[in-house]
Amino acid sequence: MKQCLSFAFVLISVFAATQEHPSIAAQPNTVFVGADGKFEANPDTALIEFAISAQEETSGAAYDRASKAAEQVRQILRSNSVDPKSAQVGYFAIQPVYDYKTQKRKLVGYRVNSNVSLKLKDFAKIGPILQQLTNADITDNQQLNYILEDKDAAKSKAVEDAYLHARESAEAVARAGGRAVGEMIYASVDTFENQGPIRPMAMAAAPRMAAAANPEPTAEFAPQTVAVTAHVNAMFQLK
Repeated sequence: MKQCLSFAFVLISVFAATQEHPSIAAQPNTVFVGADGKFEANPDTALIEFAISAQEETSGAAYDRASKAAEQVRQILRSNSVDPKSAQVGYFAIQPVYDYKTQKRKLVGYRVNSNVSLKLKDFAKIGPILQQLTNADITDNQQLNYILEDKDAAKSKAVEDAYLHARESAEAVARAGGRAVGEMIYASVDTFENQGPIRPMAMAAAPRMAAAANPEPTAEFAPQTVAVTAHVNAMFQLK
């Protein structure tokens, strides 16, 4: 009995030093364990981001050029059965452009910049939209990323996996002490989404003929899964 209690206390002490959770006092005939779980979910949303920019000698001319480019973007979205309202504008800025080659700076024009993001649930539309934006030569810095917006189901799966590992650890400790695991009397859960491995794909401008001869970069590839992890701390009774 003393050995079991001492082991539970050591686990609590070590874990409390590394995790920010309410401290749990060691209780007789219990075992306290922590374990990680993981679930890899398929992304449900494609996030396309790009910039509209135009530079002219006057602010009005730059604004008009950017407006025409934005209208072309709207037409491309409509041609792919995407409502332009689903695209969001992050910012819209007009700024002067100076030439600093001489001692006194010289105003040479104005530049209009706008950042646009678009979320798509239908992945089949990604290739055509990116290709048409590239061919139209009206956008800069195209990026494609896959994300998971509906995370609840994935989090539940990760928590279940973490709990199973925690239960297995508790049972291993109990067997070593000649005991058996009973009911769980305490648990705390943390979940995390690991987006690190997913890298956005930059779409650089390409010659129109070459683009038409080759399939889009995303063709036939599957989007990378999104890893959701969970950590479970659990206390079990010992029989």
